[in-house]
Amino acid sequence: MMRKVLLIVLLTTSLNLMAEDSLMSDTLTASELPKSESWLKRTLRKFTEIDTNYVEPQHYNWALMVQGTYNYDIYRLSTTGDNEQSVTFAPAPAFKFGPYFGWRWIFLGYTIDLKSLSFSQKKQEFDFSFYAAQAGVDLYYRRTGSDYRIRNIDLGKNVNTDMLEDVGFDGLSVGITGFNAYYIFNHKRFSYPAAFNQSTMQKISCGSWMAGLGYIRNSLDFDYGKMQALMSARLSEPVQLDSGLMFNSVKYYNLNASVGYAYNWVFARNCLFCSSLSLALSYKKTRGETIDADKTGFNLHNFNIDGIGRFGVVWNNNKWYAGASAIVRTYKYQTSRFSANNIFGSLNIYVGFNFGPRGPYKKKE
Repeated sequence: MMRKVLLIVLLTTSLNLMAEDSLMSDTLTASELPKSESWLKRTLRKFTEIDTNYVEPQHYNWALMVQGTYNYDIYRLSTTGDNEQSVTFAPAPAFKFGPYFGWRWIFLGYTIDLKSLSFSQKKQEFDFSFYAAQAGVDLYYRRTGSDYRIRNIDLGKNVNTDMLEDVGFDGLSVGITGFNAYYIFNHKRFSYPAAFNQSTMQKISCGSWMAGLGYIRNSLDFDYGKMQALMSARLSEPVQLDSGLMFNSVKYYNLNASVGYAYNWVFARNCLFCSSLSLALSYKKTRGETIDADKTGFNLHNFNIDGIGRFGVVWNNNKWYAGASAIVRTYKYQTSRFSANNIFGSLNIYVGFNFGPRGPYKKKE
C-alpha cells in the first residue's frame, strides 16, 4: 500500500492577504484608515502595512502548486575525555512529492513518499510556517522512525572502522517538537513572504534585521546494546563502547532568543534570492538515563549558541511562479562526558500559478 502523508506543511500564511483591499503604501497611517472598519480589520491593515514602491502585493485569491520536499536530519553523538569516541547518524534520503491548493492565506498539501511505499518506517512529520509582513512563526513536529545509517564513526586511535561506515542501524529514534517566532524590523520594505510563500513580490533589493524567540523539545532514544553488538560483529578486534555513549534515552529542552539579518536580492526581473541567518543564545536543560548503578542519570543547565538559516530563490511574475527554499537548524547539547550535535531542516522545490484576481485587479485581467 502506498505511503501517503497528509501534510498541512506549508500552511504557509501571509496576513497581507487577509483583507481583499489591504493594499497600502508606506505613507498610510492608522488615523487615515476608514472609520467604518472594524477594530480587527483596522489592526490587520496596520500590521500588514507595506511600501508598494518596494513590495508588490498579491493580485489573486487562489493558487495551485506542485512541490517536492526533501527532509534531512543528521545526529552526531560524541564523548570527551581519555577515550574520545563519536558516531554520526543520518537517515536514508527520502523525497516526497504532491499537489498543494491555496486560498488567500491557507495552503493545504498531500504528498507521497516516493521511496518508501509502506508504513514500516513510522515517520511522522508536520511543519507549519506563517509569514506576514512584520512577523513569522515556524512550527515543527517530527518523529524520525528507525531507518538511520552510520555515516561516520571514530572509536579512537588505531581502530579501523571501515566496516561500520554506511551500515544501517535501527537502534536510534529521534523526536523533535518546537517553534521559532521572529519579528522583522524593516517590514514595510523587506518581504519574507516574497521569498517563502510567493504572496508578494520584492521589487527592489532590501534587507532587514530580525529578532526572535524559540522553544524546542528533543528526545533521543539510543539502544547502545545494539550498537555494541554491531561493533563486535563487524570489527576485527574487540572495542568497548565508551560509557558516555551508554544511555537509553535523553531529553533536551531548549529556550532561545535570537538575532539575525535577512536580505532579498532582486538579481533580475521577477527573480529573487533571499538569504537569512540568525544566531540564538540558547538555554539548555538536559535529562538522560545512564548506566550508572544509582540510575540518577545526568542533568545539565547551560547556554550555547545555535543557528537558523533560511534560503530561497524564486521567479514570480504574480501569475506564475517557481523556485526552491530551504530551512536549516543547528543545535548542540553538551555535558561533561557527552555531547549531541543535530542538524535538521527541509528543502522544497515547487512550481505553481495563481488565479481568481482580487477585487482591485479584476479589471487588469
